Amino acid sequence: MFFEVMLGRGVGGLDGVLTYYFDDSLASGTIVEVPVGKMTVPGVIVKKVVQPSFKCKKIVRILYSKPLPWHLIETAKWISEYYQAPLSACLGMMLPVGVLKKCRTRPNKTEQEDGLFLDGSCRTLSSPTSLTLSGGPPPGPSPVHGNTSSLKVRNVSLSRATTPASTFANIQLNPAQKMAIEGLQKGLGATKVLFGVTGSGKTNIYLHEALNGLKRQKSIILLVPEIALTGQLVQVFQDVFGDMVTVLHSKQTEAERHLIFESLLLSNGPRIVVGPRSALFAPLVDLGLIIIDEEHESTYYQENSPKYSAIRVASHMAKVLKCSCVLGSATPAISDYYLAKQCNSLVVLKEKAKKDAKKADIRIIDFKERESFSRNKYFSNQLLQAIKNNLSEGRQTLIFHNRRGSAPLTICEDCGEEIVCPRCFLPLTLHADKYEMVCHTCGYSSRVPGSCPKCGGISLIHKGFGTKLLETELKKLFPKASIKRFDADNKKGEGLEAVYTAVKEGQVDILVGTQTLAKGLDLPKLATVGVVQADAGLSLPDYVAEERVFQLLTQVIGRVGRGHTDKAEVFIQTFRPEHPVLKYATEENYEAFAEYLLKKRRKAGFPPYKYVAKISVTLKTEALVIKKVRDLAIKLSKEPGLLVSPPMPEFHERTSRGYTWQIVVRAASRRSLVKVCEGLEKNIKATLDPPSLL
Repeated sequence: MFFEVMLGRGVGGLDGVLTYYFDDSLASGTIVEVPVGKMTVPGVIVKKVVQPSFKCKKIVRILYSKPLPWHLIETAKWISEYYQAPLSACLGMMLPVGVLKKCRTRPNKTEQEDGLFLDGSCRTLSSPTSLTLSGGPPPGPSPVHGNTSSLKVRNVSLSRATTPASTFANIQLNPAQKMAIEGLQKGLGATKVLFGVTGSGKTNIYLHEALNGLKRQKSIILLVPEIALTGQLVQVFQDVFGDMVTVLHSKQTEAERHLIFESLLLSNGPRIVVGPRSALFAPLVDLGLIIIDEEHESTYYQENSPKYSAIRVASHMAKVLKCSCVLGSATPAISDYYLAKQCNSLVVLKEKAKKDAKKADIRIIDFKERESFSRNKYFSNQLLQAIKNNLSEGRQTLIFHNRRGSAPLTICEDCGEEIVCPRCFLPLTLHADKYEMVCHTCGYSSRVPGSCPKCGGISLIHKGFGTKLLETELKKLFPKASIKRFDADNKKGEGLEAVYTAVKEGQVDILVGTQTLAKGLDLPKLATVGVVQADAGLSLPDYVAEERVFQLLTQVIGRVGRGHTDKAEVFIQTFRPEHPVLKYATEENYEAFAEYLLKKRRKAGFPPYKYVAKISVTLKTEALVIKKVRDLAIKLSKEPGLLVSPPMPEFHERTSRGYTWQIVVRAASRRSLVKVCEGLEKNIKATLDPPSLL
């Protein structure tokens, strides 16, 4: 018998679907190993076909007896077409990296012995038993988790969940949340935007919707922006649903992810999968609900090939499966908010979950008024007094600045030379604690030079400031306080997720950090937030710059006033106190901000009013790349219906690969942009629907 097989890995330019034969009949979706040239790669059976006129190779073996869910195969095809990406790369995202590694089964062993060998290989798990949610509680203890036979693999829990719905904790909803639930449950296969202000209790709504899905024997996927933010949400879901919750993320080993893939694929009952964007491709057979928390976050877009937006892919999957997709955020992406309003699929939740939640007292402090900074040039007198008060009252303070290191710029006073990365040619950041210069783009590091590499002068100065410098300053000002910095420079085991309990219980007095601290934290002892330089991102040459700043400020402000304490204050330090973005953020007025930004987007011709493609050209010399990109811009300008920007250098123009220039192309029809991308030379890169132009 002959079958069309979709390759899960491209080899030697071969991509897409090839024909093979096998002795037995195989169902569509069966995961197999097939030969391509001198290699073997994973693939998936598409359909049975008649014997072709050409010679075919034989399928090497069947990898799993149970087919890959059909919606994942369809999604791989859709991503390939929609984002102009190789089909094999799209299917490859649906399969575990180690799918071809031989798994072995030892007979006459108990379920508890199934798992990982010490050499990293694995055995196939027995299928988890079916979960019946309508029956009564099973015999035995554990009112929440039920009876399970659980296998622990480091931070992975795979088990035979037998918890009936009657043992789940009762999920309490206030009237506003109940109204939001009603709005979300209207229409199957629809994507709904849940616009809920910080502290409105979106998590309770997620739990309620998940429980409804389980009662219908449907599985659930809950996406979070990044693994560092999963801790609290995962704990809540595990407290309610026990071992039915499976966590997927990139920090798990290849063997762990392979084992989880098998467990989910072979499961006969509903499961809940939580993780970043890749968790969207978990092999769940009866997927009935997709929830995307903090849907505005840029991490839902995959920057490397195949490039895709998890938001768009999830919406497509929901449409195909006729299931619900909920996009939750206190600051929805402007395009999603606009489209949801147009389609009558916007669900608003503006009431705080806790009645005693206190509205934050927000004060804008102008950096230009130097008398406000007489005690310290980074922290205003008002902010320093608030920190002092908190220390005496046993409350916490959060200091936010979205820049790491000690100083982002090192220059020579004699000749003006900047100290830059030899690979990226971007300014190196000083890390004074390690006495290193670090590139935050590629990771290059070196010792701090003693003299200028250009003129040999010794007058090197460090300008600007980052979180490490702020931490150092605070330790000088408050030597007895417990101060912790949380950013991407933290060592393994020192991150926020590792010490969250200590932070939550108030063992840390002052938290200093970047955007990790701005998202999703619920700290009972937090009373004050200080934003050191609120306007830092407003001058970036990107149409989404204002939106990103507004979202970040709103998230930071939302860390206080959650009903835990009677004190909630925010100090926003800025050089531009009159800027509309700061005005709307401090007023916590998303609707007014959306109206302001949509007017600008309509006039400039950016999403949601136009589709966008970014076309990049990289060549060894600047002269060559300028000529190439100018010729391309002239050619594209002749195409009807296209708005073509003048050629411009990319934000990171020079790298070790050469010089990169770009063109931004906009059109009312996305198909027009796809046509443009299809006709480009292979060495010219195009990105459809880029989340940013930087």
